Amino acid sequence: QVQLVESGGGLVQAGGSLRLSCAASGIIFSRYTVGWFRQVPGKEREFVAAISRSGTITYYTGSVKGRFTMSRDNAKNTVDLQMNSLNSEDTAVYYCAADLTSSTQTIGTSRSVDYWGKGTLVTVSS
Repeated sequence: QVQLVESGGGLVQAGGSLRLSCAASGIIFSRYTVGWFRQVPGKEREFVAAISRSGTITYYTGSVKGRFTMSRDNAKNTVDLQMNSLNSEDTAVYYCAADLTSSTQTIGTSRSVDYWGKGTLVTVSS
């Protein structure tokens, strides 16, 4: 079976850092564009970041540019999201997602992403 499993969420103070990881199994991982999304109850899901199949291209939503860095290790079937300078607006459940045909520019608006993780909660306290 296909699984995407996020880890690394937790409670952090404003201004602090957190590193999220997503481990994939059951797919040929290097063939998939991978994205991070986040969601707060009552709000629409928001695209955060994406990385290309080879890891050479990344794409971020404006509110996290310069603060978040996405990376991947295809040998380990993992992607990471390094989050720095966190603020209260970053509080959300973070999901990783993988799509075979999306690019970094299109995965954020796709209505048919192939696979989703169950999410990990990030809470930024002030």
